[in-house]
Amino acid sequence: MLVLGIVLFFVLLMASIALHEFGHMVFAKWFGVRVPQFMVGFGPTIRSWRRGETEYGVKWIPLGGYVRMIGMLPPRAGDPEGHLRPSSTGRFSQLIDAARAGALEEVGPGDEDRVYYRKAWWQKALISFAGPMMNFLLAFVFLAVALMGIGLQKPTSTIGTVAACVLPATEYGRACTPADPPTPAAAAGLRPGDVIVDFDGTPITDYTVFQRLIRDSAGRQVTLTVRRDGQALRLTPKIIPNTLPDLKNPKTTVTGGFLGITPATAHVRQGPGAVIDQLGAMTTGTLQAFAHFPEKMRNIWAASFGGEKRDADSPMGVVGASRIGGEVLSSRQDNLDKIFLFVLMLGSINFAVGAFNLLPLLPLDGGNIVGAFWEGIKRGFARLTRRPMPGPVDVAKALPLTYVVGALIVVMGLLLAYADLVNPVKLGG
Repeated sequence: MLVLGIVLFFVLLMASIALHEFGHMVFAKWFGVRVPQFMVGFGPTIRSWRRGETEYGVKWIPLGGYVRMIGMLPPRAGDPEGHLRPSSTGRFSQLIDAARAGALEEVGPGDEDRVYYRKAWWQKALISFAGPMMNFLLAFVFLAVALMGIGLQKPTSTIGTVAACVLPATEYGRACTPADPPTPAAAAGLRPGDVIVDFDGTPITDYTVFQRLIRDSAGRQVTLTVRRDGQALRLTPKIIPNTLPDLKNPKTTVTGGFLGITPATAHVRQGPGAVIDQLGAMTTGTLQAFAHFPEKMRNIWAASFGGEKRDADSPMGVVGASRIGGEVLSSRQDNLDKIFLFVLMLGSINFAVGAFNLLPLLPLDGGNIVGAFWEGIKRGFARLTRRPMPGPVDVAKALPLTYVVGALIVVMGLLLAYADLVNPVKLGG
């Protein structure tokens, strides 16, 4: 199951990458841009095939993918259409001119209106946004399957286990001895499978209400009505005070009433609002992760080469995410719980991939979106002031920075892959 889970999660991640690139391609073709190539992965090609004017294929290095569109870089102002003047002697200028020349190689006769740079600014923005949009759509679908189709695991009013004795917090987990007092639940005769009907006359339909009533009843003898084997029984446990995790902040403790039971749980299907709430929580968490990203990468470096413990919320690459997916499917949890976590992970990773690609840096999609919006602002200002319409925003001028960012992304991907192999994030922290 571990190997099956790893392979299945990896294949689904590759499918997500393919759909990300598919989003770019669909909008590019919709707006008339010629797309010569659609590839999943990088490096040598495993297999490719041609449909119409586009070559489709899969490559050996599964760290992303790309769609090649003609005319991604505009010619310099004054250059003849489809031609490039001799390069200047500056190193950066030669680098930029070489990239322009490469972008012009596939532009043939009749392609004048099929190049990317000639499209309206909003069309270019939509082409670039279509990839992350597919990831966000996949995240919504996966979350909907998990939350609305399977449901959140929530405590019920049915008793799952009854603790036999009261143990000091420092000795929690050891076996009971004759010197340990029985829990109020055990002393009163409560059993696993009993359904709590009412507490001192208060009907119980929600376990959280029952839990708060117990917490507020320290030192009192209460009356519980339970349903067992179809019959109603009335029991009178005496709630004792104990040190317990705070219900509002589980990292702190408070003194409250203690009965000595744990509830049975069941999957409760949620409505669309739960999916929206989860997407909102992911947005907040992603922004916080980006704010602390340098710190997290330092932790990954220390965990990879310094032997330090890797944080449970550490970023993961394809290798680490696939490993966790395998661990989920091979765990001893209930099958429905496994599927829930597996699908939820797919949704979370797709959301993170979409958000990462929206960072306003080239070569990420967000860099192209910013360039397209800047072009729209310039054209709108020219229209208002009745000035000559400016040409396309020349993103080629940012190529030196683009190469630096691209190199950092590659290095980061390799570091994550190494960390995921030598010091992986463990399931459950």
